[in-house]
Amino acid sequence: MEMQEKALVEKLDEAAGYLRGILGGIEPEIGLILGSGLGPFAETLEDAIFVPYADVPFMKTSSATSHVGRFVIGRSEGKWVICMQGRLHGYEGYSSQDVAFPVWMMHKLGVDTIIVTNAAGAINENYSVGDFCIMSDHINFTGRNPVAGMEPDQIAFRFFSMLDAYDRELRKIAKDEAISFGIPVQEGVYLGLLGPSFETPAEIRAFRSWGADTVAMSVCEEVIAARHVGMRVLGMSLCSNMACGVDGASPNDVEVLEVAEQRSHDFVLLMQAIIKRI
Repeated sequence: MEMQEKALVEKLDEAAGYLRGILGGIEPEIGLILGSGLGPFAETLEDAIFVPYADVPFMKTSSATSHVGRFVIGRSEGKWVICMQGRLHGYEGYSSQDVAFPVWMMHKLGVDTIIVTNAAGAINENYSVGDFCIMSDHINFTGRNPVAGMEPDQIAFRFFSMLDAYDRELRKIAKDEAISFGIPVQEGVYLGLLGPSFETPAEIRAFRSWGADTVAMSVCEEVIAARHVGMRVLGMSLCSNMACGVDGASPNDVEVLEVAEQRSHDFVLLMQAIIKRI
């Protein structure tokens, strides 16, 4: 007789229980998802504990370029944070619930605020490569939603508002801190796609007409999962390239990582300042 697969809530409990056992009473209050080229922030944490995704029950592993694929738990500005050093993407073949799994699990560990970051293409022609962009809202064009299906309704009620999904107070903190450091910052609407191919110039023109300012292949499903369980969310992109067709741009993975490396110092400064004020 085949053993019945565990329910999603049971998998989340087991994964969270495993991490609790490693953390030994440490309760992280802030979660960070570090996108392409932004993983080095995790190396700045004090008293760091490293847990590979592969060690956590039911957690998928990361295969994207520069995504290390581990949790890093440590202190930043005196607060315990849990970082995802690399994320999971739909284009790796993972389901929407696979992508959402670590977000729901962090909530079970006591995390009530999450900062999602990524490298994105700038659709808005007033933006420059190297700018940071605070997400004011998003357009989920992945064609997927992690709360679809029967099981997520057992985690939290499936119908919930996405008004101010990106917390107004956190956005103000991020903007104020960027300005105080003289770090170039924008605020705009993010559009998330499934990927992995970069967008066509025609798609970029369409997205611009919808009101999108930046575009990439992540974040939306994580934010939906976070709002599903009532977490506060701050979203921030590094504009690592101009979107396809903007000033003749033709994005590539190497360019993305080079810009992220150049902006790494400012990213660390900004994250530390934001964490201090949360």
